[in-house]
Parts: sequence; structure tokens; C-alpha cells
Amino acid sequence: MNNEKIKIGTLAPGNDNTHEYIRKILPLGFESFSITFGQTLADCDLKKMARQCREVLSGSDAVISSIGIYGNPLVDNDQALQNYWGWESLIDAAQLFGCDLVTGFTGRVTDKPIAKSYDKFCKIFTPLVKRAEKRSVRLAFENCDMGGDWWRGDWNIAHNPTAWEMIFNALNADHVGLEWEPCHQLVSLIDPIPQLRKWVKKIFHVHGKDANVHWDVIREFGIHGPKKFACHRTAGFGDSDWTQIIAELKSGGFVGSIDIEGWHDPVYKDSLEMAGQTHALQYLKNCRKVTPNSQSENPENP
Repeated sequence: MNNEKIKIGTLAPGNDNTHEYIRKILPLGFESFSITFGQTLADCDLKKMARQCREVLSGSDAVISSIGIYGNPLVDNDQALQNYWGWESLIDAAQLFGCDLVTGFTGRVTDKPIAKSYDKFCKIFTPLVKRAEKRSVRLAFENCDMGGDWWRGDWNIAHNPTAWEMIFNALNADHVGLEWEPCHQLVSLIDPIPQLRKWVKKIFHVHGKDANVHWDVIREFGIHGPKKFACHRTAGFGDSDWTQIIAELKSGGFVGSIDIEGWHDPVYKDSLEMAGQTHALQYLKNCRKVTPNSQSENPENP
């Protein structure tokens, strides 16, 4: 029995073959799976998927850590309506998967400053928050900017601490938090550790994704020039100290999963995708062995 309070897992694409994907990679040692959908659920049968996933995981210690949908419910089109219905459906189905966490983007009023999205955000998410509370489900917003900034963008407003303050004050709900990863903070030139230390009580789920920041490029060309100044990396290949990150999570009382978000690494991709993910899995397990009170322990073996 795995008694770790922090599980190390990976993302699993949400589709008709989710259970087969999990079945294929489960023997590699993943302890949790975060099932992720795109902008809508399409025609997915969640009850069937939940049953199939439970059957695959039966007899193992692995769990479904969360289910999520990543679209923009704040715009006025059919896809936004389907995204909203997706949130409702996932909230209703979470317990079928044996989890209590639904994740995704907040959405955004397209190409307006973040503050211009709050009225629509509250209108859309207030009933979802109430629905989740009735079903003992938590909601977590990912901190990805999706190429946006404070002044314009078209996907997500929950990528800046000032926005988090406004979101949490507006919803005033203990079961609403963050799906956090250091990658997006590094790309915004934010030091993730002080931020993690401050916000750890509101972090419900962690993506195991990192980044390399190319400071030589920044010093010569800045962040608005033609040269790429940062790139996303699978955990274990980036700039973050995951031993410290996990120590901060433990110190803050975090119980949940760090699920590796692959499919972004410029090196470990395509035929090397799973090689990168299994390296990240072992690396994060190594980092997990070093607890806040035993920094001198040797984390060489997972």
C-alpha cells in the first residue's frame, strides 16, 4: 500500500480510449492520473469511462486524481455553452471516478483587461461553485496564461496572483483553488518558491511541468524581441528545484497529486515522450523522499 500523501502521476487524455491509455502506462509506476479534456467533452460517456478506469486501476494503489476541461466558458458561442455543460457534467461525475477535484480554465472575455472578465466570470462560475459544493467537489483553476497577459488574451484569467485574489474574493468558497505549476511562473519571470509558500493552502493540484529561462537571451534581446527567451520542459529537465517545491507542499499540508504534464518538451517528444515522462516520474519520486525535516536524506533511489 502506497501511503504517500503526495502521489506522482501523469495526465491522461480524455476520450473513448482513456482507460486503454492508462492500462498501457500503469506498469511504468505512475501513482495517479489526471484525465483532461479539451474545450468540450464531445460525446464522451462519463459513466462508462469512469467504470472502465476503475476496472483498469483495480488492484493497484493508483487513483484518478482529477478530471478537467480546458476551454473558455465566458464567450458567447456554442462552444462556450458546451464548455459550461462540460463543467457541470464533470462536477456531477467526479465521485464516479473516485475523485473530488475538477480542474480547468476560468475563461476570459476576449482581448479585454482581466478586470473586464470578472462580472461574466462570476455569472458563469457562481452556480458551478454551488453545484460543486452540494456534491462535495473541489474546483481548481490552472495558472496558464495561454499567451495572454493582464491587458489582453482569450482563454484564462487565473494566471496572476492579483487575479487570484480577485477570483477568490468574488467566489468566497473554501472548495475553490488552484491547479498550479512552476512552469508558467518561470515564463513570467516569477520566482515560484515564494509564491508557492504564500499560496500553498489554495493549491489543490500540481502539474509536473517546468521551464528553462534563457537569461542570456533576456539580457541581450529582452522578452519582447525575436528570440525565444523561455521554453516549457517536463519536470526534471527545467530550472525548478522540485525537492524544494515538494518540501514546501509538504510543509503547507498539501495532500494530492503532482501529475506530469508532458507533450511540451522540445527534446523529449514524439518517440521520446514516454522516456521523458518516466524520467520525470523517477525524478519526482526521488525529490519526494527528501522531507522538510530530513533534508540530509539521500534521494538517489525512488
